[in-house]
Amino acid sequence: MFSSELWQKSASGGGGVYPFQIEQSCRFTAASNDSLSRSFGTSSNLAKFTFSCWIKRSLTHNNGGNTVSQNIIGRGTGFGGGGAAFGFESDSGTSGGLNNRDRINWYGLSGAGGGSDTGDDRIAGYYYDTNAWYHLVVRVDTGESAATKIRYYVNGVLRERVTTNEPTGNMSRFNTNGDTHYIGALSGANYDLDAYLAEVNFADGQSYGPDQFGESFNGVWQPISPTGTTYGTNGFRLDFANSSDLGHDVSGNSNDWTTVSGTLGTDHKVLDSPTFGD
Repeated sequence: MFSSELWQKSASGGGGVYPFQIEQSCRFTAASNDSLSRSFGTSSNLAKFTFSCWIKRSLTHNNGGNTVSQNIIGRGTGFGGGGAAFGFESDSGTSGGLNNRDRINWYGLSGAGGGSDTGDDRIAGYYYDTNAWYHLVVRVDTGESAATKIRYYVNGVLRERVTTNEPTGNMSRFNTNGDTHYIGALSGANYDLDAYLAEVNFADGQSYGPDQFGESFNGVWQPISPTGTTYGTNGFRLDFANSSDLGHDVSGNSNDWTTVSGTLGTDHKVLDSPTFGD
């Protein structure tokens, strides 16, 4: 089991030891079907991307709060088929002979040259601590060997893949031109996320490790500024600083996201983050 002890705040409030402050997060509520969407353009490089976010869960299968998977970012219908989705698993139960509830997985991440449209990529551990902030990084480069094609990091630590779905060649179900992508849910307002999200970065055409977005200080994994990140055509950075426009992209690309369902309004910008105590 992955323990929240790997991430503990070193100081209360917004001051203290953090050289880079994340001053807020966005609260997604499953009961309200909160989500953001954006139609992607032509990718810079369909074989490579990096996704990074800080997340604190609210409802988990472990605490009895949810019975369906929760999407962080994805395309189409996602976990149930017909799309691709990265998030927390719940309803798949013991698929593959494993207890998969509260695992992190990527469903349907296939490539034009191979990989399953209905396959799961899962990582070791269970992520149900509702008091801890997790830093998640997905690093994809389909030109690499099987061992390094997809890499997942939690709080800077490379995690073992316990179920694998290997994409080959260009991405065919994610980061794809003309397709609507979602944060916090999927099409039809299903697989709703119930969590706090902060400092969400997507680098189109780049394969970055976690040290692009965080660093270890006295044994604690903490955020750093993503300055110097190359975002590519579809890349974006959401810091949720503008309460009236929570999907505003601050990467310089102007790849803004739109509220598509629920009540994702000004009250969903909250003073809780990896560097600011709740």
